[in-house]
Amino acid sequence: MVRPASGAHPRRVFAVLAIGVIGFGVLQSLVLPILPTVQHHFGTSQHDVTWVLTAYLLSASVATPILGRIGDTFGKEKVLVLTLAVLAIGCVLAAVAPSLGFLIAARAVQGIGGGVLPLSFGIIRDEFPPAGVAGAIGAVSGLLAFGGGLGAVVAGPIVDWLDFRWLFWFSAIAVAPAALLVALVVPASPVRLRSRINVPAALLLSAGLTALLLGVSQGPVWDWAPLPVISLFAAAALLLAGWVRVELRSTHPLIDMRMLRRPAVRTTNLAAVFFGAGQFTVVGFLPTYVQTPVSAGYGFGSSLTESSLFLLPQTLCMALFGVLSGLIGRRIGAKGSLLSGLVLTVVAYVGFAWFSTEKWEILVGSAVLGAGMGLSVAAMATIVVGAVPPEQTGVASGMSANMRTVGGCVGAAVMSTVVAGDPQLLVPSAGDWRNGFLFLAGCAVVALVAAVTVPVRRAGAVTVTVTARTDDPVRTAERTTR
Repeated sequence: MVRPASGAHPRRVFAVLAIGVIGFGVLQSLVLPILPTVQHHFGTSQHDVTWVLTAYLLSASVATPILGRIGDTFGKEKVLVLTLAVLAIGCVLAAVAPSLGFLIAARAVQGIGGGVLPLSFGIIRDEFPPAGVAGAIGAVSGLLAFGGGLGAVVAGPIVDWLDFRWLFWFSAIAVAPAALLVALVVPASPVRLRSRINVPAALLLSAGLTALLLGVSQGPVWDWAPLPVISLFAAAALLLAGWVRVELRSTHPLIDMRMLRRPAVRTTNLAAVFFGAGQFTVVGFLPTYVQTPVSAGYGFGSSLTESSLFLLPQTLCMALFGVLSGLIGRRIGAKGSLLSGLVLTVVAYVGFAWFSTEKWEILVGSAVLGAGMGLSVAAMATIVVGAVPPEQTGVASGMSANMRTVGGCVGAAVMSTVVAGDPQLLVPSAGDWRNGFLFLAGCAVVALVAAVTVPVRRAGAVTVTVTARTDDPVRTAERTTR
């Protein structure tokens, strides 16, 4: 095996990165089972409390590409230490939050931890032998999904035994040492790029997503009043279109739209957006469903701990099938793994919509969903890494992860609107929940259709990459010879 230039042992580096990635994944989902508790504690509505999740995902969507760029310029290990430190500070702020608005702001600070992903991908690219880069990036993607499932499982017992604020105290205690380990173990970046932050693109992306999410989440509250809702949607369309235009013209884009010219990257990222709409949403809403009193005509009146256990099959199967994805991919190909995973997610969501009156039905659906998610996340990372030149692996993988996060932002907002149904009702109806789960199934179907169009690399094809500029590795041209 060829040693990296830094002399660092890849396994030690990977172990440290894994701690940070799992920590970030845990924080993505840690609050989801306790949203009803937070809603009751602050005396707010379901629409408003959903922003505890949405603000986190929105912040992560913008911070992920920005911190990736900063890391390329100033050193990935330094920026990763800073990112984990800010993540810990966000946890402390959330733990002492006196109001819902303060908690939402603290969650936005935690979302800056989204930079963990592109920074970890870049460090892997720098420190691992070329043959091990794709596998390590796929494993990190799987660990992120596993962390998300783990956070939802452990949240219930902690809140039942202590208080929801302890979720954030424990997270701060776990994340702070991770920052120290990165500083001690991860070597200085051997590669630095001359780059700058595309501030207009960052502002346009954040403003466009915020306008879109406000329109979706506040529409029912405003009774879908035409003027304010249409104004927000129109503003979102203009801002996001302006963002795409700025990115295409920039020599240092936050999210390199030119990569989308590659069919495998374009179609996989489209699938990632709609897959993410369900991935981040179901973990938050399924516990709420099972916590609903039986008197509502559905639900089981579960405690927080019990509701978290409904997610345990999903977490275990996600980890298992994430590990097995490499073996399965060698037999049926990465595209076959992705298609299989997405089919399982569709089956799970449809099952939740029509077969959710017994506890065992939810447990079986949770296991099926976890298997589908484990296969899908790992396969998407494998496809994207295989479709780009080695120097673009970190950027491309970060883009794919970010697309899932963006999808999660919109998915959570739409699900909240669909499930809430009539704002005058204190508890959503069974029909509202069925529509919500069918919405997630529809998202998974769109992801499946996009995945069908992912091109399969033919045996014997050789990809030749020509770098156009040495200071801008994302500008490349490729041709395929036979």
